[in-house]
Amino acid sequence: MLRIDQPESMRALLGKRSTVKPPAYDWQDLALRIIDELGIPPKKRNAVFRVCKQHPKRVIEKALNDTKELVKVGERWRYFFKVIENKERPLETKK
Repeated sequence: MLRIDQPESMRALLGKRSTVKPPAYDWQDLALRIIDELGIPPKKRNAVFRVCKQHPKRVIEKALNDTKELVKVGERWRYFFKVIENKERPLETKK
């Protein structure tokens, strides 16, 4: 025979819920995705947020895709920052 437990109090139910706030901006969500996919170390996570805030989403996604395509082993996050750094500096033209 199944026994139905008494319902918990409202305070107990509210105490059990977890509150995870979603990112406020799209660039924050993108930064969290990059941190997860590339295994960014904790000391470099702020740099990922800064880069995602400063650059358009398409530039960041292109750098992420290039990184995942070209670097199969090793520290992929280092290559990601190199790609972003190269995108920040415009190509110099020869005279």
